[in-house]
Amino acid sequence: MSSNYDESSFKVLRGLEPVRQRPGMYTTLDNPNHIITEVVDNACDEALAGFSDHITVTAHADGSVSVQDEGRGIPVGIHPEEGVSVVEVAFTVLHAGGKFNKNSGGAYKFAGGLHGVGVAVTNALSKAVEVTVYREGGEHHIRFEHGVAVSPLLKVADCAKRKSGTTVRAWPDSQYFDNPAINLAQLERALRAKAVLLPGVTVTLNIEKTGESRSWNYPDGLRGYLAEALADEELAAPIFDGGRYVGKNDDNYDEGEGAAWALAWAEEGAITRESYVNLIPTWSGGTHDSGLRDGVFGAVKGFVELHGMLPKGVKLTSDDVFSRVSFVLSAKVLDPSFQGQTKEKLVSRSALKLVSMLVTDPLLLWLNEHVEYGKRIAEISIKQAQSRMKSRQKVEKRKSSSVAVLPGKLTDAADFNPERNELFLVEGDSAGGSAKQGRDKEFQAILPLRGKVLNTFEVDRNRLFANTEVHDIAVAIGVEPHDMDD
Repeated sequence: MSSNYDESSFKVLRGLEPVRQRPGMYTTLDNPNHIITEVVDNACDEALAGFSDHITVTAHADGSVSVQDEGRGIPVGIHPEEGVSVVEVAFTVLHAGGKFNKNSGGAYKFAGGLHGVGVAVTNALSKAVEVTVYREGGEHHIRFEHGVAVSPLLKVADCAKRKSGTTVRAWPDSQYFDNPAINLAQLERALRAKAVLLPGVTVTLNIEKTGESRSWNYPDGLRGYLAEALADEELAAPIFDGGRYVGKNDDNYDEGEGAAWALAWAEEGAITRESYVNLIPTWSGGTHDSGLRDGVFGAVKGFVELHGMLPKGVKLTSDDVFSRVSFVLSAKVLDPSFQGQTKEKLVSRSALKLVSMLVTDPLLLWLNEHVEYGKRIAEISIKQAQSRMKSRQKVEKRKSSSVAVLPGKLTDAADFNPERNELFLVEGDSAGGSAKQGRDKEFQAILPLRGKVLNTFEVDRNRLFANTEVHDIAVAIGVEPHDMDD
């Protein structure tokens, strides 16, 4: 390592270099699926804006993937500031594109992909990218290699004036990914979800190696998808679906913001939960999920109180009401904020109140219009509350008869439900501090440990529980020091 530290030590990363230097800041590196999904998101945005009703994705035999839409096509003129075609700007400049123009006249008000961030990342992490645009009576083509345009955008042929759209073909660069191959099962799930969120739009996946072709079209949208996912489950009530969006004269939210949802209750069996923001799957949930939870809780609690169903001494919580809910949620949020570039979790604070506000009244009305189903849903929630309270009483009884003291460094959870609570063991106080900031205080506890924990295999009892770390873990999970015969 050089000992010189002067002005020349500072390096400025330009163009796509930041992506290639730190790819993990922009995408997941397990496989190239995410950089392909960025292109799919742009095609979906054209469909969302009402300009395309068919999206075709092809997994080619050579490992490349192409995405074709029938939208308006990326503008092919010269960018007034950059001096090159808009297509080239979109694929080589970070934070550039029509998705950043959010005013009423913008091409995309609610966009999933970010033209310029998404496809620029795709270009940066690919050996080659080819873009074909059909627009204004011409077929236009450009090729990039390792992020650099081989030649300017060229018009290569004429086409019918009514023909428009964009085709992007990318060859992911294996050096950036743990597994260089596209995960076809994961891609299929993602494309199917896009079809669910775009009722009336057909999404097709072609697999060149096998000759297989699969298409999805969900005219019933979220309701049809959830019904298919829960086909083997016995539901307590029909699926409740709906959607509400903000109008022009709202002081707190922008016109068009809102959500569509499908909800189902079952007393037992598998649970399906999926949420999306502007067509982006949020696998880790986020504030829109929390808003749905709050809205459902408010409606069910209101129904229970109105019909006097709550037994004496029982108090409902949002967990009781939501524990047996399956849902698909699609939110529209202007300028959404995500946790990380992979966009797996929504962190926009306004989304919580927005979704909660939009869901509560329609659900409460539906429950009161269908009292029989409403009572079944309420009974499931009350049973969950009673079960939770019994579990808590057992824990409290055990604690009251014990002299064990909780470890001093344990940051405990607020809830006492052992079936739901989680204990995270972290190494040292520093990691403990970060974990405390990111945890859910309701059901996640943090216990920092010092040093390497004793290997307990074939260790006698006295030595085992004499170890502070082992003792603290045992007490934290409610298993007090004991003999084999206890």
